[in-house]
Amino acid sequence: MLSFLPGFVLLPIHFLLQCFNLAFWGTLIVLMGLIKLILPVPPLTKLLNRLLNNCMAGFALCSVSLINLFNKVEWQIHTQGQLNAKGWYLMMANHISWLDIVVLMHFATGRIPATKFFIKRELLWVPFIGLGAWALDMPFMRRYSQQFVARHPHLKGKDIEATRKSCQKFQQLPTTMVNFVEGTRFTEQKHNAKRSPYRHLLPPKAGGVAFTLATMDNLLSHIIDVTLVYPDNNGHVMMDLLCGRLKKVIIEVQVLPVNTDMIGDYQNDAVFRASFQQWINRYWHRKDQRIQELTGNEWNN
Repeated sequence: MLSFLPGFVLLPIHFLLQCFNLAFWGTLIVLMGLIKLILPVPPLTKLLNRLLNNCMAGFALCSVSLINLFNKVEWQIHTQGQLNAKGWYLMMANHISWLDIVVLMHFATGRIPATKFFIKRELLWVPFIGLGAWALDMPFMRRYSQQFVARHPHLKGKDIEATRKSCQKFQQLPTTMVNFVEGTRFTEQKHNAKRSPYRHLLPPKAGGVAFTLATMDNLLSHIIDVTLVYPDNNGHVMMDLLCGRLKKVIIEVQVLPVNTDMIGDYQNDAVFRASFQQWINRYWHRKDQRIQELTGNEWNN
């Protein structure tokens, strides 16, 4: 534990080591991704996909080890329900910080299949992250506003089609698809701008969840509901982490069954769309209440 050292000493050292960890595993992942692209032989692709998932787990393990080295952090993990490393899951989580990604990847290791995140297309050009996500077959999303689609009608449904193609790849190997339902990290500014009815959350985007459930052709037997809380870090979580000030990480997990009422044509069936939105809003309200219980106050990243 090096948390006793001043933050200005820990910050550059921790940051550089985390960057080195990302660069090392990212390089391995990109190289295997290129081999997979050049030699699209099904048995080799399957083997490389397993190795790629192991590399992602290695990155998360090393990253969390560095977090524990530089922070005196308490990890609280509570799971309600049975998890299976050979199943297919949709993981729905609130989004506070970039740390969430590492936390969820690390939680998945040994418990459930490797996590696949929906990535903003702009991140494709971020060193190691973009090409690494490409090699891992993570879906890149390009979100269009309703006004933009109205001006460019030929783009309508393009993001949905991209999601469909990515989901089809995941049918070959047990996968945990991660959806940050808010679509972006929580901040007080975003909370106010969106006029969120929740205290600790942004309004949920139901369409991505509904479409993922429908696209996976009944492979998804369960939803993993994850509530992430950093109760003692009310400011910028990543800065606190790098400076040795991260105190506690709470991961609460509930395994929910996928029933037939959750599967439908969200885009074209108005009745199903309204029903699904009501379900996810109720679910989000319960999550907001639980975060309030765990924190006892308002917080943001």
